[in-house]
Amino acid sequence: MSVIPSSDEIKRMRLAVGLTQKELAKLAGVSQSLIARIEKGSVNPRMNTLRKILDAINKMSKTNETVEKIMTTPVIYVYVNTPLSQVIDIMDTKGISQVPVLDINNRIVGMIYESTLVKILKSKKDLKKLIALDVLEPPPPQIPKETPISLVESLLLNYPAILIVDKEGVKGITTKIDLIKYYIKS
Repeated sequence: MSVIPSSDEIKRMRLAVGLTQKELAKLAGVSQSLIARIEKGSVNPRMNTLRKILDAINKMSKTNETVEKIMTTPVIYVYVNTPLSQVIDIMDTKGISQVPVLDINNRIVGMIYESTLVKILKSKKDLKKLIALDVLEPPPPQIPKETPISLVESLLLNYPAILIVDKEGVKGITTKIDLIKYYIKS
């Protein structure tokens, strides 16, 4: 299970806390050109370098509160072989607008969103013949529970949901409504 942010996600996180590449480089103790290459996707940083970069971003976050405070748990999910009609029933009865799809090893392989279902229904395909694997979309970002809410906000501007994971698997999910409720309560 991967909790490593993509190059685009690193850039979004940096921008969300208001840092330039040069400022981030200085805080993380690396070169500005390395930050640029990481964000461009032309280089994969070592784990200790990535940790320094993420720690620097986290320190600049405007809040100390983390996604753990706003995540929804437990996560309702389906498996790749779940019949699509059952996926629809689960989403309807649980009142959810997206559901993670796991493989037989409990690894996240994708998501099914309401918009996914609308496309399938519009195409007039026989739902009785489809399973989750047939319609899943790429998985959303996967982040650790220690991720600051300000970084989550940046990710939710580009994704309908974010999964909170650790080495054991999916621990929670955060959507735009979770963030809205957090800001209303603040």
